[in-house]
Amino acid sequence: MNMVKYERIPHIITRQNELEKAFLDKFETGNYTLDNPLIVLNPYEIAPLTAMILFNTPVACETTIVVKGKKHPGDIRHTFPCTTKHILPVFGLYADYENSVDIILSNSERNTIQIKTDPLPSDVAVATSIKTTPEYMGNNMMLLTTAMRSKPAGYDYAGDIRWYSNTNFNFDLKRMPNGHLLVGTERLVKMPYFTSGLYEMSFSGKIYKEYVLPSGYHHDQFVMEDGNILVLTFDFYSGTVEDTCVLLDHKTGEILKKWDFKTILPQDVAGSGSQDEHDWFHNNAVWYDKKTNTLTLSGRHQDAIINLDYETGNLNWIIGDPEGWPQDMVDNYFFTPVGDGDFDWQYEQHACVVLPDGDIMVFDNGHFRSKNKENYRANKDNFSRGVRYRIDTDKMTIEQIWQYGKERGADFFSPYICNVEYYNEGHYMVHSGGIGYENGVTSEGILAVRKARLPEFKDNVYTFNSITCELVNDELVYELQVPANCYRAEKLPLYYANEIAELGEGQKLGQFIKTQTTRMKIKANETGEFVPDHYEAKIIEEEDRFNFNGIFESGDLAQILLVHESGDTLRYPINTVAQDFKAMCVGTFQKADPRNVDTFINKTGLSGKYQVKLIADERVYETGVTIQA
Repeated sequence: MNMVKYERIPHIITRQNELEKAFLDKFETGNYTLDNPLIVLNPYEIAPLTAMILFNTPVACETTIVVKGKKHPGDIRHTFPCTTKHILPVFGLYADYENSVDIILSNSERNTIQIKTDPLPSDVAVATSIKTTPEYMGNNMMLLTTAMRSKPAGYDYAGDIRWYSNTNFNFDLKRMPNGHLLVGTERLVKMPYFTSGLYEMSFSGKIYKEYVLPSGYHHDQFVMEDGNILVLTFDFYSGTVEDTCVLLDHKTGEILKKWDFKTILPQDVAGSGSQDEHDWFHNNAVWYDKKTNTLTLSGRHQDAIINLDYETGNLNWIIGDPEGWPQDMVDNYFFTPVGDGDFDWQYEQHACVVLPDGDIMVFDNGHFRSKNKENYRANKDNFSRGVRYRIDTDKMTIEQIWQYGKERGADFFSPYICNVEYYNEGHYMVHSGGIGYENGVTSEGILAVRKARLPEFKDNVYTFNSITCELVNDELVYELQVPANCYRAEKLPLYYANEIAELGEGQKLGQFIKTQTTRMKIKANETGEFVPDHYEAKIIEEEDRFNFNGIFESGDLAQILLVHESGDTLRYPINTVAQDFKAMCVGTFQKADPRNVDTFINKTGLSGKYQVKLIADERVYETGVTIQA
């Protein structure tokens, strides 16, 4: 028996501040010129296809950099403002390539430098097919965020990867009005995919802010005009998940407003085929409409798009199949289909968008395609699509005025994830990111990967696909296929207007909820011994929490003890019961061995030094680790 493995990890913002100080110190103490610049590849450690170029000039001048494409249309150009001290973020390098970057001063002096990059890691999905033109895409990248089998990555007009992250950022990646990116963090707080909150960052990998939510983040966020952020979350100890939205102060991280859907909707009616008591609503999208001052939200597990009054939280309307809902709700909140064209309700939908004219656009996954189990449709006979509905809230009527995807059948079918985007009238994106095959035919599971982990299916062959389409007046002008499942697609240029290197330490805003203790005392003998090797125990300490990781048999009775320097003891249960999640929108935290258990304990509410001990097998074991809070 040995002491438990222990590692202390600095916060990513702390680490990046150290990295930035190091390359700035090197720049200040060196003699770096246009002809001899300082080049720092992957300056913030999480974006390998980026660099920083630093040099001085004797007179102030503007600088333009051109990252040369493999072909001319792939050139990426950006101009930086007039200065004598040039600190230039470089985006759009190719992997495993001797990249040429032109540096052009406004006085016509220039230099070309070479930047060699490493090969792509195996968990970054290389495009298998792309159909578009460089004229259509320009310098835009199609950003795909992770779900299964791939890290976040950006693809250019030719399908080449020009940006990726080695960090498992989660759910949607959006550009904020200030040009920064807003994306879910990689810091897991609860299975299957709830993370600490949001990062505000640059494509350089530089993180300006982490917004920590007490109960964590999932699925989606929306930036308001004043900069405050609508974020999807839940109440950590309520027994349900994915049924709360909050408004976050972008300056302080404080929660300003909260909408709890348990107070708005019944939880035991009209469930989709994936619903359970724990995940009854499964909110996967939020949209604020200024014209009506309302929130529109997608509840996958009720096959429902709901609209709430922003101020009062009162329910205004519901889009969805009314079967199974109470009649008084059907009479007061549901729409009646009208029109002469085709009409299908949406099922287990994602990514609701309110259009400028009040129409509602959504990705209709179509999973089960019925509220009645007797009429559930097999995946192989099903379809997914982007759809646009026109609603009349006075007459309470709904008309389907556009769709794309139904005609492609099962090859475009995604039982989970996906999104749509509205660019202009007749100009849309439809991203079907959750396509899965088992032995070459459409998988009948919610996720092929869930079955792949079961012993009886271990010899089956599972393949994944993601198809991202853009249409202009119903003409397909873009299609990207990637052999992975990707949560959402966003089309963005790597540089925003007037982008510069923004330096200085980022901010850590908000805090975790206080981790619940238990009063239950397990009868156990003090052994004075270290944790036995078969638990493979390790402790990873962060600035605001720590994680006890170990191997436990299902149903083992185990606790973590924190013994304060005063002698007081806190007890925390270890959940050793394997969980089966019906909805797995992001699978990056899944482990091959279900006995491998993480127990996170937040430092919120703790103060001082604590010895960490483990109770297991009716024995108290030492870890040899002391936590400072």
